[in-house]
Amino acid sequence: MTRSILGNINRRTLLQGAGMLAAAGLIGVGPARAAEPRKGGHLILGIDNASSADRIDPASYYESYAYYVGRQIFDTLTDLNEDGSLRPALAESWEPRDGARTWVFKLRNGVQFHNGKELTPEDVIYSINHHRGEDSKSAGKGYLLSVSKIEKTGDNEVTFTLSEPNADFSYLLGEVYFGISPDGANFDDGIGTGPFILEDFQPGVRTLTRRNPNYWDSTRGHVDSVETVAYNDSTARVAALISGAVHFINNVEPRIGERIASNPALALHREPDRRIILFVGRSDQGPFQNPDVRLALKYAIDRQQILSSVLLDTGSVAYDNPIFPSNRYFASDLPKRPYDPERALHHWKKAGYDGKVVLSASDGATFAGALDAAQLYQASAEKAGIPFEVERVPADGYWTNTWLKKPFFPSLWAARPTADAMLSLIYLSDAPWNESGWKNPAFDQLVISARAELDEDKRKQLYHDAQQLIVEENSSIIPAYTDLISASTSKLRGFTVIPGQVGPRTAATSWFES
Repeated sequence: MTRSILGNINRRTLLQGAGMLAAAGLIGVGPARAAEPRKGGHLILGIDNASSADRIDPASYYESYAYYVGRQIFDTLTDLNEDGSLRPALAESWEPRDGARTWVFKLRNGVQFHNGKELTPEDVIYSINHHRGEDSKSAGKGYLLSVSKIEKTGDNEVTFTLSEPNADFSYLLGEVYFGISPDGANFDDGIGTGPFILEDFQPGVRTLTRRNPNYWDSTRGHVDSVETVAYNDSTARVAALISGAVHFINNVEPRIGERIASNPALALHREPDRRIILFVGRSDQGPFQNPDVRLALKYAIDRQQILSSVLLDTGSVAYDNPIFPSNRYFASDLPKRPYDPERALHHWKKAGYDGKVVLSASDGATFAGALDAAQLYQASAEKAGIPFEVERVPADGYWTNTWLKKPFFPSLWAARPTADAMLSLIYLSDAPWNESGWKNPAFDQLVISARAELDEDKRKQLYHDAQQLIVEENSSIIPAYTDLISASTSKLRGFTVIPGQVGPRTAATSWFES
């Protein structure tokens, strides 16, 4: 197991810790908010998954550090309430027409960018088109493939015309990638309408922002300034919180959560059903081109062991389905493949592959304990007779040098507000972040049809069939749904859990108790 600030932790300690998590407060979500937020103070966030390749441009966002910074600087057309429902942001209202093939957004009046310019339809058109270019590598590009036209249809009105209906389109425009900047601006300059103004950006090190005095939403932006410091190492991140060097940290390892919860000066926050962890095989290269290799490796992983030993049961076992059990379209009747060494070896021999499987993993780049999980996977696969090797790769640059480049690697995805958002992001054949390289026309058609289907029963069946294809044929192994655990000083108030929101608004909603 990995080493933490608690020293060497053996398996018995880990399993004991799992029971302690509930007693120590991991069941709840931090301190309650007082009625009136207090203004002032300098907030320091310690956030992981930072890289020297990070940029301010939302089209370049890959992981959590960029998301935390992006939400400070930029706003989107729509947003989410604390219950996951849709709320107005830069668009004060929207309306689907023509069976959800056309969407009309009315922009909020009087919103100013950080440079003083007032928000116009041209700014929205420019910012959304930024993700639609032929050479765009933006994660948001996949969401916009059905957009055939964006036009100004009034002084404060933007209309999107789609090539096929999409009942969830208004949700998609609240994704962190679709931050709005002035028409013609360089996105890396960080000129947005968000609650904080960019002061300094040092990729992979720190970002400094200050409160926007002209922010349009009086319920957000309480602290005077925010410093977002890169802490990729879990141990260093926790130590920084305990020492008072930072006020908030993300992605706390479950194994040390009880120590934080037992400290009255600190608060632990748990967001259930929040992420999936994956081991992604590229179906277009190496052994994963063979369907029997995929099945062999799905039977060769001991999912429960990874959940218990690495995640300390802060989550639940997943059987390769990326849709979360809390989602109303979750298909609960799909095949479940428990660890079965005999079946794993049967499919491995049937594949006739004479090489070995190499899993390229790193700690600090994807999920906490990723390297431990990879090594457990290696042990269970080798027990089944499958030659399996773990290649340790650097955390810095993981998302540019390993992810999508190697044939087999860990990955991590947060829950999205809709089923379509998750499936369109990483599974459609032409999705920019189709990390498994899987191309299945039947699956594509199911997802496209589900978007347009307004009959709830028919829509549910379409999503069911789409999930079934992923579970049976995709080359990604998804062992667990996990909770997201973060921590803060107990004097920090306003932390909220918003289901399905990518890019926490911690900086915007937090404030210091006097």
